[in-house]
Formats: sequence, structure tokens, C-alpha cells
Amino acid sequence: MSDFFFARSQMAMSLAFHIIFAALGIGMPLLMTVAEGMYLRTRQPVYLDLSKRWSRGTAILFAVGAVSGTVLSFELGLLWPGFMAKAGAIIGMPFSLEGFAFFTEAIFIGVYLYGWNRLSPFLHWISGLIVAVSGIFSGIFVVTANAWMNAPAGFKMVDGKITDIDPIAAMLNPASFHEVLHMTLAAFVATGFAAAAVHAFFLLRDRNNLFHRRALGITLAVACISIPLQILSGDHSARVVSRLQPAKLAAMEAHYRTQTGAPLLIGGIPNSETRTTDYALHIPRGLSLLVADDPNARVVGLEEFPQSNWPNVRIVHWSFDLMVAAGMAMLALAGWSGWLWWKGRAVAEHPWLLRALVAAGPLGFVAIEAGWVVTEVGRQPWIIYGVMRTEDAVTPMPWIVIPFVAFTVLYIFLAFIVFFLLRRQFLETPRPDSEPPTTSAYA
Repeated sequence: MSDFFFARSQMAMSLAFHIIFAALGIGMPLLMTVAEGMYLRTRQPVYLDLSKRWSRGTAILFAVGAVSGTVLSFELGLLWPGFMAKAGAIIGMPFSLEGFAFFTEAIFIGVYLYGWNRLSPFLHWISGLIVAVSGIFSGIFVVTANAWMNAPAGFKMVDGKITDIDPIAAMLNPASFHEVLHMTLAAFVATGFAAAAVHAFFLLRDRNNLFHRRALGITLAVACISIPLQILSGDHSARVVSRLQPAKLAAMEAHYRTQTGAPLLIGGIPNSETRTTDYALHIPRGLSLLVADDPNARVVGLEEFPQSNWPNVRIVHWSFDLMVAAGMAMLALAGWSGWLWWKGRAVAEHPWLLRALVAAGPLGFVAIEAGWVVTEVGRQPWIIYGVMRTEDAVTPMPWIVIPFVAFTVLYIFLAFIVFFLLRRQFLETPRPDSEPPTTSAYA
């Protein structure tokens, strides 16, 4: 197999692994901060215990995310020297700002973990809030760099070289807002549903466990508020992509031929030779309506572009449908949970909903992984859209299969360590019916 294949495979594997911890690094600090805020408001010790346990989980996830993120930073230079030579001066600023946010998060995680009896309760809660905000900004800065790859701006091309760089304009490129919004909400959705699944699992074994009942309430609140906003942001993202990257949208929808009143295709098997999608569910005029709010709008198809510039239509279309399906399933669960809350009924008393929440635990991360496949594969064959092709950016380094195997083993090892440590954290939850005793509020 070619060096190009292994370089892309290694980057894909590294991103797929790291993005889970990046999302948890955005979502988990919010949960621990909300739990401590609930303790300060109600003085119920169960919320204090929740905050302490979630903060320990956050620290574990942060450490593994730091390792996998460091690997990624090396891989950019090792695997894609052509890209870094051309784009390094532009993406250097968002990555530098991400480093600042990362170190801020690291410092205040330490303050949070070791400051329980050293800071006033309010200042301790503020330190947790800083962890949450810096985690969000860390994600924002990285996503703006990726957005620039999809909608390059803030420079001029002179004789094939990038000049007159405006780093602020590059960061505020046309794709930044929708990508940042969509990814941030995705992190809250995925973390909320994953944590809810864990606590729902334990509630199926013991309905009276106060610790898990309170935890489920907080995690479901985050998930149920975030998922409808995420659906709306996804609709906005698709409209922006239709303007900035029409070939990507056409691949997402397996839309080969330009037409007015374009149908929306769900599922099916795209065939780029016949330019048809077999066995798909057709919703008449649905794509035109979604893209332009006009059932008769004209939607550009892949036929408008040279086939050498098409992404892999099957991968992009199936990944997009998987992301949407996962999102709609979580929206349905949020609606079910919200209806019970509206009726004043406890979710913990409905075993079928608890089972559904357990089953849906991975869906947020499935949607994130599928969404990033759409974003990255849908941009191909460009590493910088319309400026530089991916094949021109790859390293000529021989034996690239060796770091591919080495990093794969590293990620498997890290995944095992995370599973072991988090499993121990959750299995050590307090017994059930009463508030856990405490001699000092922040002891």
C-alpha cells in the first residue's frame, strides 16, 4: 500500500480517537461545574459528591486528550509537510491560541482538584467555570483552523505562494461560525447522553440511588437542551455548505444531477458510474426546500464538477445519513424525557426510558465521528479547498507504516487505561437512599 494511504489512515485514526476526548473536555467540565453550583444553591451533599467524582473523571480524560492531541501536533509536521509549509503561517495563530486555552484549562483543573479546602466555595466554583470556558475556547480555536481548510480566507495567492496574510480574517472565515457552533453543541450532546447512559444503567439496578438520580437529572438537562439546538445548527450548516462547498453538499445528499425541485434522498447506494442512488427513499422537492426554503429551488449536482474532484460519494452520503439518524434518535429521547418532566414524572421510574438511554449512550459520539468523516472526506481531494490537493501535501517518508502501527498500539493502550480508571470511578458510587455524610462541606 502507498505512503499516501498510510498517512491518511494514521491521521484519520488519530483524529477519530482524539475527537472523543476533545468533546468530553468541553462537556465534562460543564457537568462538574453545574453539580457544584447546585450544591452551593441547595447544600445537598450529593451534589458535592457528584462534582468531586466528575472532576476526577475530567482529569483522567484531560490527561489522555493531552497525549493524543500532542501526537496529532507531531503528525501534522511528520505526515503533511507540504501542507504545513503552505498553511503553517495561517493556522499558527489559532493553534497558538488553542495552546493558551489548553494551558489555562490545565492550570485551573489543578486548582479545582486541589483547592477544595484551600479556596472559598465561590472561588472554587469560579475555578471550575474557568476550566469549562477554557475547554470550550480550546475547541473553538482548533475548529477555526479546520474551517479555514474548508473555506480558505485571509490571504492572497501570488505565483502559487500564500502572501499578505491576515490571521484574523483567516480565523473568521465564512465556515468558522457554523463549524464552531455545530461542534460545541455536539460536545454537549455527546457528553450529556453518554453520562446519562452510565447513570441510567446504575438506576436500572437500583432505582433509589440518590447519587445516580441527581446525576441523571443534570446530564439529561444538558443533553435535552443541547440536542434541539444542535438540530437547528445542523440545518444552518447544510445551508452554508451548499454555498461554500456545493460538491460536498451534493455528495452528502448523493445528488448527481443539477435540477430544480431536487428530491431529498435518504439511504440508498450511490453509484457514481450510472450517477444514480439505488434503493433510496425519495422525498419530492425535499432537498430544494431544505437548502433554500423553496421547493422549486435549483440545487447543483456533482455533474457540474470534474469527476476527479468528487469526494467518495458513498462514504460521505452514508456518514451524513448516520449522523442525521443518530441526531434524530437523540432528539426523540429528549422529547420523551422532556414530556415526562413536563408531567412531573421522574425519569428514574420509567425502566423503558432508562434502557433506551443506555442504548443511546454512544450515539452522540457516533454522530461526531460520522460528522467529521463528512467534513474531512467531503472536502477531498483538497486539503485546502480549491488551493492545495491532499496528494501534494503528504510526506515522501518511506516506511510510514511503522508509526501507523506504533500509534495504533498507543491508542489501544490509552483506551484500555481510560476504561479501567473510569470504571473504577463509577463503581465506587455511594449507597443509595440517603445523602452521603460529610464532616466538612469541601473536605
